[in-house]
Amino acid sequence: MSLRQYEYALAVAEEGSVTAAAQRLRVAQPSMSQQIRSLERELGVQLFARTPTGLVATVVGRAFLREAEVAVRASRRARATARAGADELVGELVVAVQLGFGTRQLPGALGALHRRFPRLEVTVFEEPGSAELEQLGRRGVLDLALMAACARTPEDAYRLGEEEFVVVLGTGHRLLAAERVELRELAQEPWVRFGRDSALDAVLLAVLRGHDLTPTPVARVSQTATAVRWAAHGLGVTLVPASAVPAGHEHLMRPVFPAVSQPVVAVTRHEAGPAETVLLELLRQEDWSDSVPGAAVVSTVDGQAEVA
Repeated sequence: MSLRQYEYALAVAEEGSVTAAAQRLRVAQPSMSQQIRSLERELGVQLFARTPTGLVATVVGRAFLREAEVAVRASRRARATARAGADELVGELVVAVQLGFGTRQLPGALGALHRRFPRLEVTVFEEPGSAELEQLGRRGVLDLALMAACARTPEDAYRLGEEEFVVVLGTGHRLLAAERVELRELAQEPWVRFGRDSALDAVLLAVLRGHDLTPTPVARVSQTATAVRWAAHGLGVTLVPASAVPAGHEHLMRPVFPAVSQPVVAVTRHEAGPAETVLLELLRQEDWSDSVPGAAVVSTVDGQAEVA
């Protein structure tokens, strides 16, 4: 078995077709078919089953592909590490961002990273739930995560700053006349909330229940930008990090009282490679000065803080 065969099998699983996978990897279709058959013979199992909609992985095939993906990513990281000394960093860097953190800072850091290492590919998982984040860690594919400090945050996490949370109101909302909104004034408001496994929803619940408020959901979404846009249209109010409010909606956001903020930390994999080390340094150079003196820090997010 070879890593090339692993890559071929992963491509077939993603494309659902040997022809499409061969086109994507720019290899001859007969050659790829031969490599897949050779891999199946060596393993003694059938990796793919043919269906009316294309090729799908069998049960044993899915189990094999999970391990193959770990091996391929490890190989890419090893090649990237070997070439880093010559400023030829290549491969894939996988980043997870919880709570919408880094919306303002991450693009600048990634831009600087790309200019330094133009052949490095970056994959970002935006606002994964706790289960998804834990799965990424178990699969060994996660290189760096931006998240809030919590009880499970490792001691060697890197604190970047504080992120203030704001309430977003609908156009024409009565509370827009205030410079700061008291939480008790939101008691009767409907809420645009986040998925039940979302760290953002955990923050919202902790904040409001801490003030004897029960947020009634009118809708649930998965992205901060969606929550802001729906709140802007008057569907309900929402609570998000200030930097995650999309351009053009800043006039609808208000700080809350008592103030709420979250410590932003960056967590890297054990024995971090050159790509995540450089990105971490670039993130630390960004402006994270959104802190609010005296803000109540909520650290009750139930998330997997450590990157495996």
